[in-house]
Amino acid sequence: MTITAHNRARHIKIILFDVDGVLTDGTIWVIPAPQAGPDGTITKMVEAKGFNAHDGAGVTLARLGGMKIGIITKRITEAVALRARDLKLEYVYQGEAFKMRPVREIMEKEGVTLEEIAFVGDDVIDLAVMRQCGLAIATANAREQVKAEAHYVTPHRGGDGAGRDAIEFILEAKGLLDKCLKASIDESNPLPPSIDIGRGGNLK
Repeated sequence: MTITAHNRARHIKIILFDVDGVLTDGTIWVIPAPQAGPDGTITKMVEAKGFNAHDGAGVTLARLGGMKIGIITKRITEAVALRARDLKLEYVYQGEAFKMRPVREIMEKEGVTLEEIAFVGDDVIDLAVMRQCGLAIATANAREQVKAEAHYVTPHRGGDGAGRDAIEFILEAKGLLDKCLKASIDESNPLPPSIDIGRGGNLK
């Protein structure tokens, strides 16, 4: 019997995301830093990325639904580290060319199975995890090979709310979406500091 994406989503406890093309639109801004060598050649650069606020709000919803969030990316950038700190992500892995390695580490730490992990990706490097995890999600802008193997494809593109789509799909399948949305704006019961994200420069 075929297991539907909704049925798979009901078991998810941890949602893991790729970054470029998933939490961003895939654009990588390379900005020369104001430091030059003796010959005037720029010797340093800053890599900038654009993230979507809807995805950030989705992280809060996921936590209200009892889930944990992580990112696994091949690139290593300070921009990702800063965004992860701002969102208080439970798991942050950069420089990972083989993404099942950190997945196995997370499974051991959390005591979860592959069926309880969702992965959101957009390119073939993500297939190693997507082929094994409980719920494989591709973004609307994902490569066709990735979409073909996904259990669910988000209506929005990476960097345009695809992360939020994935989170809301899982919460809806669990029957928790409306409850989490209401809790996120309940003035009488403010969010605890552990999940209250989006304070910009306050990265402590």
